[in-house]
Amino acid sequence: MVRLGEPPDHALGRSRGGFTTKLHLVTDGAGLPLAVALSAGQAHESRYATRVLDAVRIVGRRPGRPRRRPAALTGDKGYSYPAIRAWLRQHGIQAVIPERADQVRQRAHWPGRKPHFDRAAYRRRGAIECTVGALKEARAVATRYEKLAIHYLALVQISMIRLLVRRLEHPLSHKA
Repeated sequence: MVRLGEPPDHALGRSRGGFTTKLHLVTDGAGLPLAVALSAGQAHESRYATRVLDAVRIVGRRPGRPRRRPAALTGDKGYSYPAIRAWLRQHGIQAVIPERADQVRQRAHWPGRKPHFDRAAYRRRGAIECTVGALKEARAVATRYEKLAIHYLALVQISMIRLLVRRLEHPLSHKA
């Protein structure tokens, strides 16, 4: 029996860390979570980048439809693929992603324009690592006791809500 929204592998798979689930998370510059997706441990990040970005809804202060795209995306080298860079360009999102070593070597053989890389913006990528750490303060998120991915995703979303409420209660304790 296949449950609605439940992946066949329950978002569980083997990786270097063992039998795990990966969290694909989008946050704002201050580390507030905007969207999340789950995948099996062996699944590559690049396969889920567009899926999690499509789930983003940025509510503004003015009335109207929420914005769906961030101004820039900061990611690690796991997101440095031509398809992801093309998708970001097509949607008007600045890519702040360092090149992988094999891409630098390949460009030496086929000269082309080097992708723009903003080091100052990339230094702020630590905000997402801090957010993942804050989400994993909940033991159920850190250890994944749940068998079903939809139940685990619900626990992650509850942890995201808890983090948002904490930021609303103490807005000055976190850097913007």
